[in-house]
Amino acid sequence: MKIKNFLTEKFATAMVELGIPSDCQPSIALSSRPEFGDYQVNGAMKAAKKMDSKPRDLAALIIEKVELSEAVDKLEIAGPGFINIFLSAKFLAKEISKPLVSKLPQKSIKNIVIDHSSPNLAKEMHVGHLRSTIIGDCLARVFEKLGHKVIRQNHMGDWGTQFGMLIAELEQQIEEGNEAEFALNDLEHFYQKAKKHFDEDENFANTAREYVVKLQSGDSYCKSLWEKFINISISHNQNIYEKLNVGLKTEHIKPESSYNDKLAPLVADLMQRNIAVDSDGAKVIFLPELADKNGKPSPMIIEKSGGGYLYSTTDLAAVNYRSENLKADRILYLIDARQSLHMKQVFITARKAGLVANGVSLEHHAFGMMMDESGRPFKTRTGGTVKLNDLLNEATDRARVVVTEKNKELSEDEIRSISTKVGIGAIKYADLSITRTHDYVFNWKTMLSFDGNTAPYLQYAYTRIQSIFRKSDIELEQNVPILLEEKSERSLALQIIQFEETINQVALDCYPHILCSYLYALASQFMHFYETCPILKKNIDVNVQASRLRLCQVTSETLKCGLNLLGIEVMEKM
Repeated sequence: MKIKNFLTEKFATAMVELGIPSDCQPSIALSSRPEFGDYQVNGAMKAAKKMDSKPRDLAALIIEKVELSEAVDKLEIAGPGFINIFLSAKFLAKEISKPLVSKLPQKSIKNIVIDHSSPNLAKEMHVGHLRSTIIGDCLARVFEKLGHKVIRQNHMGDWGTQFGMLIAELEQQIEEGNEAEFALNDLEHFYQKAKKHFDEDENFANTAREYVVKLQSGDSYCKSLWEKFINISISHNQNIYEKLNVGLKTEHIKPESSYNDKLAPLVADLMQRNIAVDSDGAKVIFLPELADKNGKPSPMIIEKSGGGYLYSTTDLAAVNYRSENLKADRILYLIDARQSLHMKQVFITARKAGLVANGVSLEHHAFGMMMDESGRPFKTRTGGTVKLNDLLNEATDRARVVVTEKNKELSEDEIRSISTKVGIGAIKYADLSITRTHDYVFNWKTMLSFDGNTAPYLQYAYTRIQSIFRKSDIELEQNVPILLEEKSERSLALQIIQFEETINQVALDCYPHILCSYLYALASQFMHFYETCPILKKNIDVNVQASRLRLCQVTSETLKCGLNLLGIEVMEKM
């Protein structure tokens, strides 16, 4: 249940029945301290001011009128007119026995397009692709969990002048007797080799330029080399996605080249309607909505003076496709903050040109950068770009050291499996647990710690619960009565029932760290419950034991579900 929604509805109804103005809606928030109850209502003070009455008197009338039956133990007036809500143990026990997420009404289901990852196929994926890939994946999982239809779009960069250089290099490698797969085994090295040839060999450079023209005109030979390069690059990326445990598949790829046929008609249409104009031979859209402090409109070039198209042109074609063909209600772009102006230009132009249907929500969810411990962008020791594959391999290797230190009785297969889940989970959680718009410092020691707000801590909490069930050797019956007699039992139950409204908040704001904070609070609350409420001790009442085991079970289900929404795997033991 969405507890805040439930309480808001009840108090709003009571306030309307008391004749309180409709613009004085109750505001429900979690209480900051236990003595203030579980939730706190604010609304009487604003209403009292409008009605020329005393806030505490009005709060008393609201308490008399509100119908909460068995949901609360008591309601108290606090301070100048707040209402403190103390939920009943019976209500809490009933709520945590319900499914974690309720079914979405059919009318509320949306088509949500998520543009994320979108690497350039000319090079290997690097750490700069991590945030877009995993934040987008988390949001996709959250929307799917809530019942929405999610359409992932991997807008891969598979077109442009650099591909003439790359297919010329591939041709040369094949002529020298190398298999294409072997030649492209290290994409970064291949790119650097091609660039060196291009800069130092005039004949090679001329061939590369010639191949760009041929490729763009549909030459079959150049296209076959290009397709070979693209397919091998995509295979490299899919291996990364599998390691990262993200849901991007080849069917989600909608690359830049897929819009090629749309670009010329799009530019012609924008020119014909005077949305774009000729400026020194280039086709440009000037946007007064984004004018600088001197009133100069912001220019967005959609065709270069030499005839080439730009990212902006492709992005306009893409947003049109997503609206018209995919019937999107929301289109989310997970692109770093440095592209904010570009995205504003695309969105304003798309609206102005009618490229998206009215009511379609266009959303740029920007994110900060990954930094090293000195506060600089994360690089290799030599100042190069860190390959994402290398980072993931290092995470697994480092996790292996930690895992084998913690448990020396694991088999080799168990060590390998657990190390992968811990290492990859640690990297993802360290990223997702930080406010999306902030930069964050990459620190191996912190992210692999089993203490604090980390993936290993949450994974450990889950495995601890599995260990309790193995030791108890008790088969729990369905509908075990849940008894919430101890403070820590009640606090744990209260934390559990906040899960659904937490993921609804993530879906609304697109901030995964909200879910991370919730899961950390849940795991911490469970650890406190475990320390204060005996479960496996002898002579414990069987009903109390069954109730506490049920609390453990629901906690583990919630942790597993929440971590899955983050794309992080759990294990039965560590």
